[in-house]
Amino acid sequence: MNNVNLIGRTTKDAELRFTPNGKAVATVTIAVNRNYVAEGQEREADFIQVVIWGKRAEAFANYVRKGHQVGVTGELRTRNYENESKQKVYVTEVLVSEFTFLEKKPVQAWKGKEETKEKPFGNDPFSNIGKPLDISDDDLPF
Repeated sequence: MNNVNLIGRTTKDAELRFTPNGKAVATVTIAVNRNYVAEGQEREADFIQVVIWGKRAEAFANYVRKGHQVGVTGELRTRNYENESKQKVYVTEVLVSEFTFLEKKPVQAWKGKEETKEKPFGNDPFSNIGKPLDISDDDLPF
């Protein structure tokens, strides 16, 4: 079984490229905090290279920016190649099958530099926390 689940923050914007056949591929590094902190030291992180293919790659590159928190699921892959100096280079990376945005994108990022209170996807039904929701029995799925 080869299954990897990571939650971390992107260290830069994803690099989106296209193969000669037009298939999209995005690469980015995710900083994943370690679960423990040694006494008297700061929390350490592992920097893990991830690769995303196809439409997912395009979506990731279009909506995720440096510092955004994401969750990824995929497979651990290893490969090697010979560089220009004829040295063998070994690479370990996560081939992403699914990803999740774990933070809301700021509203101003959706609207450019113009500040607005309008939500990018319409009205949020949970924005009035503490007030009753107007839901009829016909709206419930059960």
